[in-house]
Amino acid sequence: MSIFKAYDIRGTYPDQIEESIARKIGSAFAKFLSAKRLVVGRDMRLMAPSIQDAVIEGIMDQGCDVLDIGLASTPMTYFAIGKYPCDGGLCVTASHNPSEYIGFKLCREEARPLSAAYGIPEIQEMVETQDLPAVEHRGKRDQLDAGEDFKACMLGFAGSIRAQTLVVDYANGMGANEGPAILAGLPGLKVVPLYADLDGRFPNHEANPLHEPNLDDLRAKVREHSAPMGIAFDGDADRCAFVDEDGRTVHADLITVILARGMLERHPGKGIIYDLRSSKVVAEEVTRLGGRPVRERVGHSFMKETMRREDCIGGGELSGHFYFAENFYTDCGILACIMVLNQLSKEGRSLKDCADELRIYSQSGETNFRVEDKAAVMSKVEAAFPDASIDHLDGVTVTYPDWWVNVRPSNTEPYLRMCMEANTEEVLAEKKLLLFEILGDPL
Repeated sequence: MSIFKAYDIRGTYPDQIEESIARKIGSAFAKFLSAKRLVVGRDMRLMAPSIQDAVIEGIMDQGCDVLDIGLASTPMTYFAIGKYPCDGGLCVTASHNPSEYIGFKLCREEARPLSAAYGIPEIQEMVETQDLPAVEHRGKRDQLDAGEDFKACMLGFAGSIRAQTLVVDYANGMGANEGPAILAGLPGLKVVPLYADLDGRFPNHEANPLHEPNLDDLRAKVREHSAPMGIAFDGDADRCAFVDEDGRTVHADLITVILARGMLERHPGKGIIYDLRSSKVVAEEVTRLGGRPVRERVGHSFMKETMRREDCIGGGELSGHFYFAENFYTDCGILACIMVLNQLSKEGRSLKDCADELRIYSQSGETNFRVEDKAAVMSKVEAAFPDASIDHLDGVTVTYPDWWVNVRPSNTEPYLRMCMEANTEEVLAEKKLLLFEILGDPL
């Protein structure tokens, strides 16, 4: 399986990605961008320092200077690319993947991501087929600690946050690199940390908050401390998940609505972006608030491009990515936390109450099906509902007045992923059975 993915480069160490491959990737990246200066950060995985050194060597081989920001979450790397003069940059990280994985998230100028649509295939072609010799005048490597600038930027978004207890599960990931100092700058906030030691082995649980069992420790600690809210970060801290005072997960589409309230108050009439798996309550509430709901396919590179094109102030994906035009159009877990605290404090309400009033519709969650001929099965889904409204923004979406379903293909695996929503539990159960007849048994 290729290490060159839809949104990043990622694989296991050392069989798929090791230092010589990293050096080639660095050279190809610098050459593709014709870069003069690139930012490079890294996460806390055990192999990340040597992989970072190698990718930097490759960049400098092409005569490009490097601004090495050292240990940095993906959001802090994005911030550094946006703030400091450069032609782009990368973060050495494998996000939420297990400890044996390593990879690269790559951006051009203004923290605009490279993806399968632009950049990653070209870099893949260079790495796999081209000789990339070092130029005569190599670049130089400068060190910079971006932590204080990043902290100041994040705290600049904080409003009058009321005194409360917040439980935070860092999952031994990069949120623990910057989160404690930032949250300590919020007066009256008592933070109860979980797994706040950087540890690339992830000894407590995997750093993927989308997998519900990984939130169990957070739920228990929220109830133990009678906290009104808990938050969990993924491995590189660009995603986060929220639980309420009862330990119930508040899914990201509902968090997007809460964030949109503050965003549209500051920037009336702007667009709010959301992915097509989100509840239709998102579009309904954004419209009610005077904003423009902007529906997009799944994937941070698509979301960020559309945000700029459609004049969106922010938004979110069901995967826990939350986007902020005010922060270089990037996704940032710690900023999502601050903005949610701002909004709940301003409204004087709990996360539980805000979420409960938005749980209008019945949702299936995302379900995976193993399917070899994905295109053929998606065609069967479309053909089964000839009187529906159909669109192909991402896979196939079938919409009726009282229910909708999206079936989309995985980019890397022989899976179809299904999300469904209905006005009632009864309609949801009925329509799920119809889809299972076409898609097969869920995994």
